[in-house]
Amino acid sequence: MKFIDIGANLSDGVYQGCYHGKQAHQGDLDHVLERAKKFGVEKIIVTGGSLKDSQNALEVAQTDESLFCTVGCHPTRTLEFEVDGEDPDKYLHKLLELATTNKDKVVAAGEMGLDFDRLHFSPKEAQLKYFEKQLDFVSETKLPVFFHCRAAHQNFCDIVRRHRDNIHGGVVHSFTGTKEEAADILELGFYIGINGCSLKTQENIDVMCSIPSEKLMIETDCPYCDIRPTHAGHKYVKTQFESKKKERFDPNYCVKSRNEPCTIVQVLEVMSGARDEDPQVLADVMYKNTMDLFFRDTT
Repeated sequence: MKFIDIGANLSDGVYQGCYHGKQAHQGDLDHVLERAKKFGVEKIIVTGGSLKDSQNALEVAQTDESLFCTVGCHPTRTLEFEVDGEDPDKYLHKLLELATTNKDKVVAAGEMGLDFDRLHFSPKEAQLKYFEKQLDFVSETKLPVFFHCRAAHQNFCDIVRRHRDNIHGGVVHSFTGTKEEAADILELGFYIGINGCSLKTQENIDVMCSIPSEKLMIETDCPYCDIRPTHAGHKYVKTQFESKKKERFDPNYCVKSRNEPCTIVQVLEVMSGARDEDPQVLADVMYKNTMDLFFRDTT
């Protein structure tokens, strides 16, 4: 069985042993990647959420042939376009330059979109303005888009429809919306990314089951979105990973409460179990979907 994790925050400090600004243990990204490969993870897309974050994601991606990355500005970081009174176009140009000069590693524009759940990070007006601005950047790079949408479905769809002709495919990742919202995204021609956060409730699972496998992708969104015993999807999990608290760090074990790419197998188990589908068949379809969108020039 083989996987492509379409969204992993591997530039997060926790993979260098740093939690909330405090060093708890040595960096162990090499062990994290080794575990992922043991469970069939062939490629991982490291997500960028700002200019600096995208630069860091690229640096991580350059350390291993299985790693790739996105370049873009997350909706909660869109005020960075205006930081220190700088010209927003200059920030956009730097994103564009980063993407176009590293085509061997940058496979998507993003993470971009709207997040009205967290307006305390960036107000609605800034999110709307710089989402549209980044879609201009998308048309120049011709990269597919790694989308984020939370509590902003109608605004998201309205903006995307205006720019649809210039968007070269995309995926709405970490999807937690309704069946109707999923149908809108499919109508726009995009894929839908599923991770542990997409499988918390029975309603979430019912929505996932309503999406054709030809439009699904799989991800971990690590170090977040692990599947927990309290989640509705947990009953389908078969593969267990032994973990130790960060204070008792052992590089040969997962760190408790820190998600990582190897757990993608659990996401598949929940998806295939809930859909009553053969996990191998579902994994193969999602692998093909991901290759078609992000790695079409290598197939």
